[in-house]
Amino acid sequence: MASPDRPRRTALTNVRVFDGTRLRSPGTVVLDGGWIGADASGAHVVDCAGSVLLPGLIDAHVHVVDVGELESLSDHGITTALDMAAWPPSRTAALRGLRGLTDLRSAGMPALPPGEHPLLAAFPPEATVTDPEAARRWVADRVAEGSDHIKLLVEPPTPGEPDRLAVLAALAAAARQLGRRTVAHAVTSGAVDLALRAGVDVITHVPLDVAVDGTTAARMAAEGRVAIPTLVMMSAVAERRGLSYDPARASVTALHRAGVPVLAGSDANTTPGAPAPIPHGGSIHRELELLVAAGLSTVDALRAATTLPAKHFGLDDRGVVEPGKRADLVLVAGDPIADITATRAVERVWCAGVERPVPRL
Repeated sequence: MASPDRPRRTALTNVRVFDGTRLRSPGTVVLDGGWIGADASGAHVVDCAGSVLLPGLIDAHVHVVDVGELESLSDHGITTALDMAAWPPSRTAALRGLRGLTDLRSAGMPALPPGEHPLLAAFPPEATVTDPEAARRWVADRVAEGSDHIKLLVEPPTPGEPDRLAVLAALAAAARQLGRRTVAHAVTSGAVDLALRAGVDVITHVPLDVAVDGTTAARMAAEGRVAIPTLVMMSAVAERRGLSYDPARASVTALHRAGVPVLAGSDANTTPGAPAPIPHGGSIHRELELLVAAGLSTVDALRAATTLPAKHFGLDDRGVVEPGKRADLVLVAGDPIADITATRAVERVWCAGVERPVPRL
């Protein structure tokens, strides 16, 4: 008999599995504790009646401050969330490893440039980094606090401010030496160029001023850079500020055509000073729809929320439905390859093998 802290063995029968390229014929998937197993003997049987089993979705850009937001992510089939700026470390630590809820990975405190910025009030003074010589120590401090990746707020300097390239390059180099990926907040074409010159690994957001062109996209692909466009956020910002959304959509089209890995991230947040509030959970499904509208196939969009973020953020134990991987799973009605909106029809969710009661959304 399974202990109260260990999920019992469960066999999901008559289920169609998304294997990264297609839906397999109906078969059986075994959940053995917190992992996907192969032995169905003695398992509790759940007939899935032909529904589709996806790897648990990964939202590659969120901001989480409390358990309620984690619960909302879980309810919408998101079993892993990559937080892109949080403070203090104790708050993030309290949200990690909660049984039956979304697994949270975090950047912790971000590196902010000097000068005025709405996010400055949300973080302590040491978030502002102005000295390349201090970059190694700053990154080491974040790693010691438990940061899984390093977030850099990238904005081109205004007249009279020092060049920020040296600081950003030093932060990126220090992160690489300590085995952490760097993620650059870049919402203008100038910021994207600065982040690329600094050697940042991942660009999050896409410009609303001038679209990423084919040359820049090809450069990103050749250099192994990754993009998290957060089209949900960019659409909201464009609407609020009376801007055109077209550059954001065109940027994703160019990036995808060039072969840049595009990851699904919503920028879900309730952060004071953020450009727009984005709801936790449901927004990732809208993000998938916007990615498809920008030129990704439905298969590419599903990979953007499963295999690709797992690969590019070093989460080797998830992102696919295979024996030996974490039992992070979401069961949906309908065929998301035929219609990406089917991901919204969440029937059941398992976080590390623990089924979460899913409300009627």
